[in-house]
Amino acid sequence: MNTDPIADYLTRVRNAIRAKHRVVEIPASNIKKEITKVLYEKGYIQNYKFDDSTPQGSIKIALKYNPTTKQSAIVDLQRVSRPGLRQYRGADHLPRIFNGLGVAIISTSKGVMTDKEAKTLNVGGEVLCYVY
Repeated sequence: MNTDPIADYLTRVRNAIRAKHRVVEIPASNIKKEITKVLYEKGYIQNYKFDDSTPQGSIKIALKYNPTTKQSAIVDLQRVSRPGLRQYRGADHLPRIFNGLGVAIISTSKGVMTDKEAKTLNVGGEVLCYVY
């Protein structure tokens, strides 16, 4: 039983990047699937695959590295909102990460999206994590 599955997700990805793994496998949930889709759309991961062969399922993520420098596309992942202290922000108070170079992943009433998408839709929500 994991008390914070999103933190576990981010830690598995962070550890795989530090170990220079190509693929990381993570137990699936709906929120993790949505976060994976956002990471793929923003170009932080190379590809992903949802495997529903088991009851819980799993997510296989192909990590993205620069071919010449071997550096990961993801420099850092930070968990913001956690079960003990939820962080909610309105549409006009959403954070800017690295002056717009990074993204904040927000869980809104219209789904999981980046801070820029939430600002254009004028919705706020729970700030899940920062990615840059």
